[in-house]
Amino acid sequence: MALKSINRDEQSFLKGIDWVTVVLYLVLVAAGAVSIYAASYDYDNASIFSFDEFSGKQIRWIGLSLVLGLMLLLVDARIYETYAYPIYLLVLLVMVVTIFIAPDIKGSRSWLVIGPMSLQPAEFGKFATALALAKLFSGYNFSLSASTSNYMKALAIILVPFVLILAQKETGSALVYLSLFFVLYREGMSGLVLVAAVTAVVIFVVAIKYTSTMILGIPSGEFWVFVLVMLLMTGMLAIYCKRVTVARNVAAGFAGSGILVWLLGLMGLHVPGLAYFGVALGGATIYCVVELMRFYSRKIVITLGAVATAVAFLFSVNFVFGSVLEPYQQMRIKVALGIEEDLRGFGYNVNQSKIAIGSGGLNGKGFLQGTQTKLKYVPEQHTDFIFCTIGEEQGFVGTAGVLVTFLILILRVITLAERQPTTFGRVYSYCVASYLILHLGINIGMVIGLCPVIGIPLPFFSYGGSSLWGFTFLIFIMLRIDAARHQRR
Repeated sequence: MALKSINRDEQSFLKGIDWVTVVLYLVLVAAGAVSIYAASYDYDNASIFSFDEFSGKQIRWIGLSLVLGLMLLLVDARIYETYAYPIYLLVLLVMVVTIFIAPDIKGSRSWLVIGPMSLQPAEFGKFATALALAKLFSGYNFSLSASTSNYMKALAIILVPFVLILAQKETGSALVYLSLFFVLYREGMSGLVLVAAVTAVVIFVVAIKYTSTMILGIPSGEFWVFVLVMLLMTGMLAIYCKRVTVARNVAAGFAGSGILVWLLGLMGLHVPGLAYFGVALGGATIYCVVELMRFYSRKIVITLGAVATAVAFLFSVNFVFGSVLEPYQQMRIKVALGIEEDLRGFGYNVNQSKIAIGSGGLNGKGFLQGTQTKLKYVPEQHTDFIFCTIGEEQGFVGTAGVLVTFLILILRVITLAERQPTTFGRVYSYCVASYLILHLGINIGMVIGLCPVIGIPLPFFSYGGSSLWGFTFLIFIMLRIDAARHQRR
């Protein structure tokens, strides 16, 4: 009877595993190994399985990853929830140690050298942070909206590894952790936070990019940011605060003052831009304060705070860009925004990558037939820029196939997240989806010149054991939690 019970448990466990995700994982890692071989092929290469080649080394990492994945599936799912915090603290400790003992590699201290292996703790911090965040949200009656302290706890779990990785001078890996804010939004965080994040990015980009021309005596970037702030204020008053009359009066004030400044300009009386926007926004703020005195509204207070923060952020952009960011980071941003080309310097990688992808056309040049990649015009083409190898050899069809496969995987992960009976399983699965989305979006954006080059690998494709193991941890822990969804907890 005991033997029959064990057999039933094994059959239930095997049936509970989401084999669709497993197959997608295997397809992606196999395609990654082939792409690494193609990216490092130089006409004198040995077999794809040779350990002297990057592809052979990656296949070895894949084999170890499969063993690791099996081990993760054999662990009782409750262990992951029970020991989520100890795992998180252990990984944080390793990150702290890494800052002091890791060798300096290209200006970064993020790699631990263990004998013949080099491991990057930041990659393992992803699953540990996901476990800790899921553990927090699974607490009894936990809710983000219940108290400010709950927000602070969630932010601390995300930002502590973020800061530690920044201390290792690994900006790209640190930014990946910010993708977890999408998880917070799914679990009840106000949409205003995402609006604020998008607005901050827009302000930064516009203020930096458009500085060569002047409008009303100020850089055109600042001018259009002030216009954006006006639109933000009007929109929040109408949509968020639901004070349509107040929003209409504020919009009328903005429009009327703008027309007046334009007419004065035609008469030869030029009003300084800062003076105009200061008076216009100041007048609108005073009007809103008067409305507050008549009918107190917490939402109006938040709106005025958002406007003040946006203006303060605008004036801080130049300081942050010029004094906080390193010169190479400034140049990468300038190249990405099209402010400077620098085709022989910081823009070289991206330019060669775009040439390689563009030369692939619809169907590509064929496996191992790419000239840009075979002649090594694209640096780091087996790691961060491996997507350009796919584009040159397999063309639009190949790159579209890769992107569709990733899309199916992400949608599958979201499906698994939504079917979880526990908050722990749901939050963890959404963390996995968030990591995948940001990695994919930023890496492809880097390769085609839409994002600055910040060293984020393409999951399952870029050469490296740490990245592959990190995503193996993420995927297979999720699969184990999902396989136990029918068990009584």
